This record gives sequence, C-alpha cells and structure tokens, in this order.
Amino acid sequence: MAKPPRCDPKQQLLREQGVLHRHAEAVTDALFIERDFFDPRDLLQVKYEMLRRVETDGDSVSTAAAAFGLSRPSFYEARAAWQREGLAGLLPKKRGPHGGHKLTEEVVAFLLRLADEDAALTSAALAARVAAHFGVQVHPRSIERALQRAEKKRR
Repeated sequence: MAKPPRCDPKQQLLREQGVLHRHAEAVTDALFIERDFFDPRDLLQVKYEMLRRVETDGDSVSTAAAAFGLSRPSFYEARAAWQREGLAGLLPKKRGPHGGHKLTEEVVAFLLRLADEDAALTSAALAARVAAHFGVQVHPRSIERALQRAEKKRR
C-alpha cells in the first residue's frame, strides 16, 4: 500500500493561519513563476502583489485579478480592506457571527431577572425559559458567560 504524500510544513502553516490560497495553481503572474521568493500558495502575498500591480504598475483590475488567480470582486474587497486597515486588512477575518447575536439586551435582562428571582436555576433551565419565552435556542454556556459579563457591569 502506498504511503500518503507528506504534507509540506509551509503549506500546513499557511492553512493554519488561514492564508492558504486555495487556487494557487491559477496564479500565472511571472514573479510567482520565476522567483522562489514569491509563493503562490501565500494568499496574503498574492493579494498584496495584485493590489500593487494595479496601483503601481497600472494593470487593469481584470488582468491583475486573473494573473493572481482571484476574481474582480476579490480585488475590490482586498483594496477596500487595504485602504481601511493597511496590510492587516488583507489577513483573513473570523467567519460567522461575531458576538452573541441571540443574547440581546432584552434577553439578558430577562435572564438577570430570572436569576435574581431564583438563584437555584441552572443555565440549562434558563436556556429552556429563554426558548419558551423568546423562541430562541441559546446554549447554556453562552448564558453563563452573558450573566458573568452582566454581573461585571453591575459592579
């Protein structure tokens, strides 16, 4: 039985950091083909060079995006992020919701009132009450964290 190919450590690191270019094979820019310094798998480097190619060298957005294996919308997103945050804007952002979107101020106030009325209520019981009252499923651990934050604000 053949052994699976060994994973390249740099590729693994890029994946862990969220900057692995999933379409590295689509990068056709000469710098990335002719020079070892430029790595088509490094999405941060690819985006930076794509932006530089348009801003400094005057290439069209379509030409640059195609040469770097990205779409035109990706170029515009990268440019907006660059203008807003500089190089850090090209780093990947955490996907999904950021923060407790289910635990609104109204829900937290409800939880605080219930917890004040009956300190023996568990977070699972509080989650069940929230589901019954608001029709929202909230994990008990999220409720615990929300109550801890609310208590800190009270002090």
